[in-house]
Amino acid sequence: MAKIYVLHENDEWTDHLTKRLEELNLPFELWHLHEGTIDLSSVPPEGIFYNRMSASSHTRGHRYAPEFAEAVLAWLERHGRTVLNGSRALRLEVSKVNQYMALDQQGIRTPKTIASVGKENILAAAETLNLAPFITKHNRAGKGQGVKLFHSVEALKEYTQGEAFESPIDGITLIQQYIEAPEPYIVRHEFIGGKFLYAVKIDTSEGFELCPADACKIDDNNNQPETSGEKFQILEGYNHPVIPQYEAFLQENGIDVAGIEAIQDKEGNLYTYDVNTNTNYNSDAESVAGVYGMLELARYLGEQLNK
Repeated sequence: MAKIYVLHENDEWTDHLTKRLEELNLPFELWHLHEGTIDLSSVPPEGIFYNRMSASSHTRGHRYAPEFAEAVLAWLERHGRTVLNGSRALRLEVSKVNQYMALDQQGIRTPKTIASVGKENILAAAETLNLAPFITKHNRAGKGQGVKLFHSVEALKEYTQGEAFESPIDGITLIQQYIEAPEPYIVRHEFIGGKFLYAVKIDTSEGFELCPADACKIDDNNNQPETSGEKFQILEGYNHPVIPQYEAFLQENGIDVAGIEAIQDKEGNLYTYDVNTNTNYNSDAESVAGVYGMLELARYLGEQLNK
């Protein structure tokens, strides 16, 4: 019997999807790719395969999950299985450099960025960028890892030489132009089946932790999910000219499901800075707007299975 196979490494982020799949009575099976084996001479089962591997897997102790996922995807694609968010999507998920190059090829504006390896080269990159303020971020990250704002190269030097320095999991630190928005928010554009679903306005006044998943809403006192959904607001009637560009970008790169984040500066220029192929949705914001990403995703997976 053909099924929907969900490839992932985080049960907490997958629970919302499985509940929707059960609600629609769709046959599915979860493949947790933190570890395991794969017989390359075997033939994959029949069905469709949806990749939800995350760039931040190493923060949950799943250091090699993306590498194992890439091996599994290569096996599935070799046998012609229907794979949603396949190998190309995974390569973009785990590398912002790959994201920016793919966005640039599609004519989509990204912030000026210099990739660097080694603390001395991080400082040299900041000097070459010659912009203040600027930010650092990890090339392979997720959950705002390594994102810090600096007003001078000297401040960056103190950081790189101090105990608080965060070493990127792949060794690549990005030095990036800081885009100052007239109001403290960014917009995340959600796509399912390569088509625009909705846009959510995300308040950035409290920092760069912008993960929309319920599991990411952490209270500093008790580590429990917060109850307020005001940080995330789905925008009714949103219709930005960048949407067709994003859809073309997704089609060109074999990405079926994604959240794309962008920020607008004081002059009205829109900068795209992150593509999340393991996208999550904020339940509080969705309940207010009456639209549900995981339900739409489950329906889409069901349609693909029926094909």
